[in-house]
Amino acid sequence: MKLNNILIFGLKLLVSAGSLYIVFSKNDMHQVGVTLTRIGPAAFLTASAMYIVSLLGATFRWKLLLPERFTLRRLFSLYMIGSFFSSFLPGVIGGDAVKAYYLNKDAKKLSLTLASIFMDRYLGYVALIGLGMLAFPFSLGLISGSPYKWAMPAIFGSFVIGSFLFFGLRLGKRFRVVSEFYEYFALLKDRKDVIVKAVLISVFIQIMSFGAVSLLAFAMGEHIPVKMVFLFLPIVSTITTLPISISGIGVRESVFVLLFGLIGVTSEAATALSLAWFFSSFVGSLPGLAFYIRHANKPEVKNS
Repeated sequence: MKLNNILIFGLKLLVSAGSLYIVFSKNDMHQVGVTLTRIGPAAFLTASAMYIVSLLGATFRWKLLLPERFTLRRLFSLYMIGSFFSSFLPGVIGGDAVKAYYLNKDAKKLSLTLASIFMDRYLGYVALIGLGMLAFPFSLGLISGSPYKWAMPAIFGSFVIGSFLFFGLRLGKRFRVVSEFYEYFALLKDRKDVIVKAVLISVFIQIMSFGAVSLLAFAMGEHIPVKMVFLFLPIVSTITTLPISISGIGVRESVFVLLFGLIGVTSEAATALSLAWFFSSFVGSLPGLAFYIRHANKPEVKNS
């Protein structure tokens, strides 16, 4: 098992390294550096702060989805820890796995913990692709000649089919862990007010993310239409979420270059924007280290 994990990590590392090599070899890296310096500390730190605010919003959403009572402070610290591990140790320890580990110490029910984290991610993705599809018809004029214009509808269609198979046909319900998932979903189904609130919070979270990218692009001197940010980022996030690389490194830069190149953004500017977005999120996740140290020293925290 350990050997398999090493091999998988090695393959992901190869994909990330290879993608970065291709992107960097085709760019004037000096120009990428110059473009990055245009951002300035104020815009960069603002983007990092927006990332932290989005995590706070995600904490509110997660609290809504948990039937048991946990303090907002407790859940926010777990979200920060998960974010830190996802950014600082990409591909080694998943942020969601860390969140599940610590929350399960209190909940004492792994199925509940995993189901709440799954639904938290699911509703976040619903908002993400919903905003992407909302921007799609307004963006066709700028990318009408590209075959990639159908990427967003294809992702949306695949998501709808996948959701139907999982929730409609209840695939895997014979397995105990999965059946307990469905029990949680059945309880949540009757709480439509919770679902609506969670989706609205998810929309806010995604807008914060889109806003951070738009801010960084503006600070670089790139005036990218907001509707294109709304269209492209869901595609970027979907592709980088696929378990084929280390935290999307390299793949994210490649997709940025491909998509933003469709509207005239240079390869150097698109690469710089992708790196700036990643590093601003990374800086925003650093407080998670302090939370992790505190949790490591005091692993048992009572819920309220």
